[in-house]
Amino acid sequence: MLTVTVDGIPLHYRDVGQGLPVLLLHAFPLNGSAFDAQVKALSGRYRFILPDHRGFGQSALGQGPTEMDRIARDALALLDALKIGSAVVGGVSMGGYASMALLREDAGRVRGLVLVDTQATPDDEAGRARREASAKEVLEKGVEPFVQQLLPKLVATSPDSPVGREVAAMMRSTTPQAMAAAQRGMALRPDSKDILARYAGPALIVVGERDVITPPEKARQMADLISGARLEIIPDAGHLSNQEQPERFNEVLDRFLASVAG
Repeated sequence: MLTVTVDGIPLHYRDVGQGLPVLLLHAFPLNGSAFDAQVKALSGRYRFILPDHRGFGQSALGQGPTEMDRIARDALALLDALKIGSAVVGGVSMGGYASMALLREDAGRVRGLVLVDTQATPDDEAGRARREASAKEVLEKGVEPFVQQLLPKLVATSPDSPVGREVAAMMRSTTPQAMAAAQRGMALRPDSKDILARYAGPALIVVGERDVITPPEKARQMADLISGARLEIIPDAGHLSNQEQPERFNEVLDRFLASVAG
């Protein structure tokens, strides 16, 4: 098992393929295996770096909220350990928040930016309160009630579909402590519109047509902030478009990565 230790916390990652380095940051409350379909289709042309965030997958959980800049610094430490100077940086949902935090931390490391089913705006007061309530509930009642509540919002198809069962299994593999820490970390994230407006590199914005958590208008807002950004709307996909419609998503991602690789 590949691990990198950051501030005493062992973090698991995968390093698969060859070519242009592509760092992908997974959604809440999943893990790096959420990108298996991308690895299977595209690792012959690109090198995928796939960390499990703190507390998710096979990575240990640190202390306090799992803030987005913490995930970003973990990812930068991983790139350092692999001696990768710059990479295409992308993320889904929470991974998108962390990607924008990484851009704020060190824009020079970002060769291209991929933001999937995410948003640049922070939680408002009501949103932060909902996250805190959710964190307390999962700590008190365990993961299963949270899975039943969130899963229908993550996938546009039935929760009992193959992708629904795949997502549910990843959710159930996560501890209540990790879920609560990430919820509290997401609640603390800043507004990222300013950093996107300053970003001058290539960017791909992707959103599922049926995403009810961060709907297409959120994606359009991000695309409008970045000069020359590509916006792609994936039909018949919800909040996890890379897993729900992988063939269409992979076509879009492959086209973008090929343009960055030159």
